[in-house]
Amino acid sequence: MKLVSFKTGKEERYGAVKEVGETIWNLAALERSFDRKKVLPASLLQLIQEETHMTRLDELVRFGESLGDTASLVYPWRDVTLLPPIPRPVKNIMCVGKNYREHAIEMGSEADIPEHIMIFTKAPTSVTGSMTAIQSHNSLTSQLDYEGELAVIIGEKGINISEKEARRHIFGYTILNDITARDLQKKHKQFFLGKSLDTTCPIGPYIVTADEIEDPESLTITTRVNGEVRQEAPVSDMIFPIGKIIAELSAGMTLEPGDIIATGTPSGVGKGFTPPRFLKSGDKVEISIDRIGTLTNTIQ
Repeated sequence: MKLVSFKTGKEERYGAVKEVGETIWNLAALERSFDRKKVLPASLLQLIQEETHMTRLDELVRFGESLGDTASLVYPWRDVTLLPPIPRPVKNIMCVGKNYREHAIEMGSEADIPEHIMIFTKAPTSVTGSMTAIQSHNSLTSQLDYEGELAVIIGEKGINISEKEARRHIFGYTILNDITARDLQKKHKQFFLGKSLDTTCPIGPYIVTADEIEDPESLTITTRVNGEVRQEAPVSDMIFPIGKIIAELSAGMTLEPGDIIATGTPSGVGKGFTPPRFLKSGDKVEISIDRIGTLTNTIQ
């Protein structure tokens, strides 16, 4: 199932995607039509935190499908404003650095290929959704860069999770663009400030639940800037696979439902070109992952 957060007027809602790019199930209307008893929580984050509600959600969607094309039960895609699937994460977004061999090399040399997982975070205030503008922050940076990534959403709380058990703790998958101000990163000799400017963490367009993707390592990430392919690589190229990432992160630290983990980016970032090809106002960045969708943003 594809789950999406969105806004209609001033009200924030979430729903299940009926047809990609066409319609989203109006879950509140489905509930009223089904038995008039509100059961689902108010937000997608709460749904993830209380995953037992997924059974109810399945029932509602099956009920909706049985009614056929009923206008009041769906929102046309064109009438909503997409939000990040989790509009305000409770914690910083956890990110894996240099998790693709060729990307590590393009950022330095073979000596930069990590022996152990490198983790940094992005502030929750950096999050934005698909089809929104990314601020250029041109008073602070002249080296804004893109990084297309597969993101994992934790669904089951756990600590000291083994690689073998890691998949059981995943609620679903989405797409994340780890926008980075390279000059700030270099200036401060750390990752956080250069990666946490407002709107520099687009996430979306929705979460695909884990039951729909049996093998996430079989997926392919493709990043286009103004239609030109800049990044393209299979997720299986990761140095540290998803199970290893979850095991390492949860070693002595509790992972909780709604936690977001960005798993790293392939080669082809702007800084990796000679000369570098950083983002500028008006650029359109599209990150696609097969079976998940396309995250689209424009630099303001």
